[in-house]
Amino acid sequence: MAKAEARQESLALVAALFEQHHGAIFAYLYRLVDDREWACDLTQDTFLQLLHHREQLDRVANQRAWLYRVATNLALNGLKRRRRFAWLAWRSTDNPTLSEPGPVAEIAQRAVVEQALNTLPASYSAPLLLYSHYGFSVREVATILNLSQGAVKNRLYRAREMFRRAYESENDQ
Repeated sequence: MAKAEARQESLALVAALFEQHHGAIFAYLYRLVDDREWACDLTQDTFLQLLHHREQLDRVANQRAWLYRVATNLALNGLKRRRRFAWLAWRSTDNPTLSEPGPVAEIAQRAVVEQALNTLPASYSAPLLLYSHYGFSVREVATILNLSQGAVKNRLYRAREMFRRAYESENDQ
C-alpha cells in the first residue's frame, strides 16, 4: 500500500509542477527556438522527462531549475542537430525609459535587440536570457546549464559585452 501511495504522491507532484511551470517553460523554449510547434514539442518532452524521473524528484533541491535545465538541454541538442539558433526579441529591463515609446519605435527597438541577440553564440545567449530575462540566480543558471558559478559569471560578462557591441553596431545602422 505504501508503494501505491508514494506513486500517487509523485504523480501529484508532477501534475503540480506541470500546472505551475508549463507556460513559463513553453515561453522560454519558444524564445530559444523561434518556432511555436517545436517549442510545444520540446515542452512536452521536458515534462515527459519529469514524468520519467518522478521517483527521483524528492531528491531534487530546486525542481524549477531542474525543469529549465532539462528544457535547455533538449533545446540546445535540437538546435545543434538543426545547426541553427534563433532568438525572439526580448525586452531589457536594465535601462527603463521614462516614457513608453510608440508602437513604431518599439518595433524598431525590438528588431535591433533581436539582431544583437542573433550575433551571440548559444553558449552565451542562454545564460544571458536565463539570468537577465527570467530572473534566475547565478547559482540556478549554473545548475540549469551544468556549469560552475564562475563559468556562468564569466559567460554573463562576455555575453553582456558582446550584446552591447552588437547592439551599438545595429543601432548605428
